[in-house]
Amino acid sequence: MELNVDDVSEPVSPTGQYFNSSILSICVFGVLESQIPIDDSSTMLLLKDVFLPINPRFSSIMVKDKKGVKKWKKFDVKLKDHVNVPIFPAGLSVASYDNYLDDYLSKIAMEQLPQSRPLWEIHIFKYPTKNAAGTVIFKLHHALGDGFSLMGALLSCLQRADNPSLPVTFPSLHWPSKMDTSQNSNMLMAIPNFFTSVCNTVSDFGWSLLKSSCFEDDPTPIRSADPDVQFKPITIVTLTFSLDHIKQIKTKLGVTINDVICGIIFFGTRLYMQTSSHNSKTNAHSTALVLLNTRNINGYKSVEEMVKPEAESPWGNQFGFLHVSVPELTDAESSNPLEFVLKAQKLIKRKRDSLAVSFTGQLLEALRRFRGPEVTAKYIHSTLRNSSMTVSNLIGPVEEMALANHPVKGLYFMVVGVPQSLTVTLISYMGKLRVAVGTEKGFIDHHKFKSCIENAFELILKGAHEIPSN
Repeated sequence: MELNVDDVSEPVSPTGQYFNSSILSICVFGVLESQIPIDDSSTMLLLKDVFLPINPRFSSIMVKDKKGVKKWKKFDVKLKDHVNVPIFPAGLSVASYDNYLDDYLSKIAMEQLPQSRPLWEIHIFKYPTKNAAGTVIFKLHHALGDGFSLMGALLSCLQRADNPSLPVTFPSLHWPSKMDTSQNSNMLMAIPNFFTSVCNTVSDFGWSLLKSSCFEDDPTPIRSADPDVQFKPITIVTLTFSLDHIKQIKTKLGVTINDVICGIIFFGTRLYMQTSSHNSKTNAHSTALVLLNTRNINGYKSVEEMVKPEAESPWGNQFGFLHVSVPELTDAESSNPLEFVLKAQKLIKRKRDSLAVSFTGQLLEALRRFRGPEVTAKYIHSTLRNSSMTVSNLIGPVEEMALANHPVKGLYFMVVGVPQSLTVTLISYMGKLRVAVGTEKGFIDHHKFKSCIENAFELILKGAHEIPSN
């Protein structure tokens, strides 16, 4: 659909164009679990007065101008077209409604958002499940923004359940200082650190380039060989860990919370491959894409701040990715999983300390300028397809939230439409860490995978408790 330039509100960001192209159409689910049965009588009013004003993109469609450049055009939103309330038989068991919700999530994950209207939908599941009295699913196209932006938008619709007038707070982030109090020490360390960083950057960027364009992971119990994997149905399962337990492991090992989380996910993944493989595929080379927020901030900003032209923490897609090889699991590490976590931590730290993420971003921008967004989208597609899994995480509120006076018992998110058989997302909320696992239906045994992640956590926590306190 072409238009006059005068009709356009703003250009589509490069990443927005990649994620809404002929080869990629990626969406994000934001799932809110209500503590009480859902009364949806005020839905339309809330969407009109609270949701739509958050960002002009929620009331715009993506179109092309006469030169073929994608831009956002203001659109008269018909809210009823965006709200879905599925109807199922009444009076069934909680287990039955759990199955209905699982099938419903799988169904809407496969459906494309219509390009003829703004790229979002809301689904209200008004039946009790084991986790909630009712469930609200926000389906938002990734072209609208990344997880950081969309979480900011979601939080704008919520209020603190205990006192709506108080601001939301988040877990504090403690960044390890790289500064030394000794000036001489800094001078002596600068040169080797510089050369180490350069070598790591060259190695990591070169490997990332090869992984995205030439080399793909072998088929394994977590990576399907089917080239059309992004069009296959998925199953979403979740599990919950105590953040206090995560912090205990962190303190005992002297690593970061993210290191512990990645260690648990990677260890659980290897356990699943071990129990699902009858050949050498158990320790086959598998690569995880770990997504990183590239904003230089320590917490969420208000939506008003994010949409300012010169915002410190801008709205949109501001992230990069690291290619991280899932460490092989030795017999010794099976009995001492803390060694596996430390091995994963060293690998991730080395990757984090290089500039490969920045260089990858510059490469994507160069591809867009000289080859166009469709070619860049193909490169991103092959980056995803050649890897085995994606891991991404967000920080959620400390306090209990409420949506239209409905206390939110739990929340999680999931990225759908990616050409992979396995996606893992994590978000903190009220002292808990919620892990969501998206698996290709019929290929990955989601119950077994969930059990392996839980087993990994228990083994690592037990090992941490056995370390003597200083």
